[in-house]
Amino acid sequence: MSYPGYPPTGYPPFPGYPPTGQESSFPPPGQYPYPSGFPPMGGGAYPPAPSSGYPGAGGYPAPGGYPAPGGYPGAPQPGGAPSYPGGQGFGAPPGGAGFPGYPQPPTQAYGGGPAQVPLPGGFPGGAMPSQYPGGQSPYPSQPAAMTQGTHGTIRPAASFDAMRDAEVLRKAMKGFGTDEQAIIDVVANRSNDQRQKIKAAFKTMYGKDLIKDLKSELSGNMEELILALFMPPTYYDAWSLRNAMKGAGTQERVLIEILCTRTNQEIREIVRCYQSEFGRDLEKDIRSDTSGHFERLLVSMCQGNRDENQNVNHQLAQEDAQRLYQAGEGRLGTDESCFNMVLATRSFPQLKATMEAYSRMANRDLLSSVSREFSGNVESGLKTILQCALNRPAFFAERLYYSMKGAGTDDSTLVRIVVTRSEIDLVQIKQMFSQMYQKTLGTVISSDTSGDYRKLLLAIVGQ
Repeated sequence: MSYPGYPPTGYPPFPGYPPTGQESSFPPPGQYPYPSGFPPMGGGAYPPAPSSGYPGAGGYPAPGGYPAPGGYPGAPQPGGAPSYPGGQGFGAPPGGAGFPGYPQPPTQAYGGGPAQVPLPGGFPGGAMPSQYPGGQSPYPSQPAAMTQGTHGTIRPAASFDAMRDAEVLRKAMKGFGTDEQAIIDVVANRSNDQRQKIKAAFKTMYGKDLIKDLKSELSGNMEELILALFMPPTYYDAWSLRNAMKGAGTQERVLIEILCTRTNQEIREIVRCYQSEFGRDLEKDIRSDTSGHFERLLVSMCQGNRDENQNVNHQLAQEDAQRLYQAGEGRLGTDESCFNMVLATRSFPQLKATMEAYSRMANRDLLSSVSREFSGNVESGLKTILQCALNRPAFFAERLYYSMKGAGTDDSTLVRIVVTRSEIDLVQIKQMFSQMYQKTLGTVISSDTSGDYRKLLLAIVGQ
């Protein structure tokens, strides 16, 4: 598989630095002079990958005593059941094909907003809905302790020596055969930043391109996985988007997965990198490859202009809920631009509050309303945004599950999610995966993959 324009030149600064709200504890951005050549030589050219801009999957209150969303009697939904777990939406008790409902996010308040504002419309006398025996909600919630900071499965190696690693890789590829285990031991235990330094050291020491050498020694999924690990995160996202739109047909799922889940800073870096590496305008490519309301949603996403204020405005949440109801369930037809406006501009914590207000008001949750009002790619895109507002790690856990479910494996999705989340929130994704599917991510990967590819995936996932 050929990687256009690799390695990239003139790499933009690292996304999401410093993490929102922690500016004081980080050196000012100017202190990291980004070298003009790529990859960075020798020094700590860019800080370790931050967690996504807002307090990770982590911090929002589990809804308390208002009616379970989706609690309306299970009427059949036009156009078939939504593809989202739990059928009637994230608050419905698990049902149907033994699929656990959408897990509730962890129990810790976001930013500064009040953890729970009691709004009218709760259950009479604050009683719990009867479908939860003993008032037990069937959804997993992460322990509050897990919601602090970043939880990648890959951390920078402590006693790191780029030249020693480069030598190990050179030996592993020299002579007959390849020592894959030696390659796995190095790449799975170094951060992306450290891998960039190994790449630079390799070229300095041997006058050869590490990526070209690896490509000549590896093939198939193992090659795709190793090359993904050696791409800087922003470049990998940009490369994945380019690949999804190149040639005949478009992989819309990839566009949705990247553009609807990244932070503003990450999206702006991707747009810049896409231009500098492939000499193309991302927005133009999206316009020529998609159409209609789906095109508008993706164009909105690639502006990287979502509000990132962590405080929730409960008054606005009520108004937005009303607005969305009147644009969808409350009229004939659907006012798509209203959904686009709210879902593309509001912060994730704000959207979460809107979803809660909506289910109180409409007696149905917003995810199932989107399923009823939209279809196809625009439905998937809008639901992805809502799922990220609710519980981002659960969204990725679900994508991983479906990449391996049934006959065959969608290896590109498996590789992309494991690699892109490995230094951000893969620990939480693994937890959500176990809670949602009663199996560990490692078990499912083991039964679905084989050989060195399996070994490397498991090493990254941390089994």
